[in-house]
Amino acid sequence: MKARVLVADDDAGVRYTLRGLLEDDGFEVEEVGDGEAALQRLTAEPPVDLVISDLRMPKVDGMELLRRGRALSPVPRIILITAHGSERHAVEAMKLGALDYFRKPFEVDDVLAVVRRALGTLRLEAENERLAGEVNLLRSLVFVSPAMSRLALLVKRVGPRDVTVLITGESGTGKERIAEALVRASARADRPFVRFNCAALTPELAEAELFGHTRGAFTGAVRARQGLFREADGGTLLLDEVGELDPATQAKLLRVLQEGEVRPVGEDRAWPVDVRILAATHRDLAQRVKEGRFREDLFYRLKVVNLHVPPLRERPEDLAVLTKHFLTRFAERFHVPPVQVTPELMARLTAWKWPGNVRELENALESAVAMSPDGTLELSLLPGGPEQERSEGAPRAGLKEKVEAYERALIVAALEEAHGNRSEAARLLDIGRATLHDKLKKYGLAREEEAE
Repeated sequence: MKARVLVADDDAGVRYTLRGLLEDDGFEVEEVGDGEAALQRLTAEPPVDLVISDLRMPKVDGMELLRRGRALSPVPRIILITAHGSERHAVEAMKLGALDYFRKPFEVDDVLAVVRRALGTLRLEAENERLAGEVNLLRSLVFVSPAMSRLALLVKRVGPRDVTVLITGESGTGKERIAEALVRASARADRPFVRFNCAALTPELAEAELFGHTRGAFTGAVRARQGLFREADGGTLLLDEVGELDPATQAKLLRVLQEGEVRPVGEDRAWPVDVRILAATHRDLAQRVKEGRFREDLFYRLKVVNLHVPPLRERPEDLAVLTKHFLTRFAERFHVPPVQVTPELMARLTAWKWPGNVRELENALESAVAMSPDGTLELSLLPGGPEQERSEGAPRAGLKEKVEAYERALIVAALEEAHGNRSEAARLLDIGRATLHDKLKKYGLAREEEAE
């Protein structure tokens, strides 16, 4: 995809010249006549990759553009155009965060060298950010899929920003693991991280657990309790299954989020709290709002940022690495020889739909390893075995589906053995590289980039 460059200069001739040479070099170019217009454009879509701004402009000059740009998210990356003899301003601009600068009058080669160098720096920063996000999330989850890599990048970006995050996804996808990664990436990482399952208690007990209570506030309250909000003060509170909260508790939770203080049950005094809220749910909260089962104002308070965890069926690339991870862990736990990931095993696992997602896969493999003799996995113990296939409503795979599942498993195993190198994987499978490419697309294994 072409990089998008915004040129800000009050000289129409300079804008025309820069547009021409940048477009000839393969960039998409937009232009504005002053820094104020540049700031307006930077808050609109689509995002701009790079800004080239003159140092001296009416209304908002290049230096002011740098200063005010630091308050935007993301912070714009700016190259300044300076006049001859303005080196002092250029040094000051670099201290304020400018990527680079070049002087007027300029040479085409000089401009292109500066722009290419700046974009190279941005690509390196983006790759470092992606890798840092993956390293963080990999401490909680096992994955190789592009879908989870994109989620890892969002976790890396959102984690340090002290905003409320709503984590959505089906049961068993790993929403709590995402919350843990957000906490590790935050400035509150060394402060309390408190979890609360909103579906675990009755409405009365949930309110007392969250906000605290005085002694004797209700039957069974034999001593006072400060509540989870105050326990999490300065840190993070995860509200798991937040869609299960009853209306009365929803109203009190909204008040805490609005006012930043909690009032324990049975007490007149309110206590200030500084807590970052993470909420998780497998429910469709927007639908619950329509049905009148969840407060709309609370929904938008929680959904400042929404991170969605995709189900396992939408990231089939992760099935093989998850399987290997779980088999290794359970073989060590049960003191049995390592269990090999065979094509037959992967064919069985691939044929199953995994409605319970990663949690179901983990539980199934734990049970199979525990019940299999001498570390030899009995496939009949896994989902999709004869007993389940005969049961009512169980997924059934015909010959075509079973053959495709087996073929897909062979391809996954070959790619893993070849460390992602497609040419080597094709050799191991004894097929042509073009044939492998077609089958990768067929089974949803194609990647935007490949190792060579």
